[in-house]
Amino acid sequence: MPKRKPTLTEPDAAAFIKAHLPLAPVNAIPQIRLHRAQAASGLWRLAQSAKQDFVAPYWAYPWAGGIALARYLLNEPAAVAGRCALDLGAGSGLVGIAAAKAGARQVFAADIDRYALVALGLNAAANDVTLTAIGGDALAGPVPTADIILVGDLFYEAALAARVMAFLDRCAGAGRDVLIGDPGRAFLPLPRLCRRAEYEVTDFGDAGTAARTSAVFSIKRAAAEMSEEHPA
Repeated sequence: MPKRKPTLTEPDAAAFIKAHLPLAPVNAIPQIRLHRAQAASGLWRLAQSAKQDFVAPYWAYPWAGGIALARYLLNEPAAVAGRCALDLGAGSGLVGIAAAKAGARQVFAADIDRYALVALGLNAAANDVTLTAIGGDALAGPVPTADIILVGDLFYEAALAARVMAFLDRCAGAGRDVLIGDPGRAFLPLPRLCRRAEYEVTDFGDAGTAARTSAVFSIKRAAAEMSEEHPA
């Protein structure tokens, strides 16, 4: 039985990202720069190294929901200033970086993709902020100690969206604030959400892509909770 080719080590992955994914400003957020894939970045080399362990490299591109949420945090720093934030499904770390720049006391960045964790560490360093990376499936764990949960672009698949919303409901029920950035993907539960802001951004952050509206949402508070605070 042939041996499986070993995966890239973290130093190797970091060297690959720095060599092949140049730093570039995020469209609509020029004060944040990310290592971003280009046409000749050769991401297939990571796929060949990781074999079946390779996850689609969502971290290599800024997505519309993350761009909107990052923009919102920079425009409304009071949302995170002095607080502990969790960037759930952090990818490139864009939202977490924006939270840190907006004055968050501490920022955790969670992702299941080990290459995303390497990339977000490099991106944080390039933007002179600190993110604490968390690997593994945060959705299966307990409610985090963070004061606010930040979620960008996690509603693109039905099963994932259901798990994410169940986790966010647990967080909100435990008193955590939740902000979601999303351009209105198919499985975003709009009836459950309150729209906070809208921005015209490009998906994947590519200047050549047509702009689309992406919004920032919070979770609606339960009617029972509202009635307790405002009795008839």
